Amino acid sequence: MGRLVKYCRKKSPWIIHFGAGGCNGCSIEILASLTPKYDVERFGIMEKGSPRHADILIVEGVVTKKVKDRLLTVYQQMPDPKYVMAVGSCAISKGVFYDSYNSDGPLDKIIPVDVYVPGCPPKPEAIIAGVVKILKRMEGCK
Repeated sequence: MGRLVKYCRKKSPWIIHFGAGGCNGCSIEILASLTPKYDVERFGIMEKGSPRHADILIVEGVVTKKVKDRLLTVYQQMPDPKYVMAVGSCAISKGVFYDSYNSDGPLDKIIPVDVYVPGCPPKPEAIIAGVVKILKRMEGCK
């Protein structure tokens, strides 16, 4: 039964997008990657509004002190196994907000990150490649 569940999760990964804050450049590119032009539905990918139904958490933007608790709540509400993808310079290294008094993080200091997608902002193709890396991890359920 466990192999069947792993197979089904890999063939229909559901994602949730968490915009922590920033210029919204990464948000635009994430949403662009979900358009028919890129056809991510061929991987079974669907965006969900509830973390309780999501397999993959895509985080973009710098994590501020105010949004940190909400991010942790969303992460804790996701079922196991859960995967996290950090998108953009702000999520990975705080980007231009590196010396800001109000930023927490980077993201991997707050929650475990499985895949990093660098760029400011990264192209939709890079975001999709990051999701494909997670799909490969889902095969082994690491």
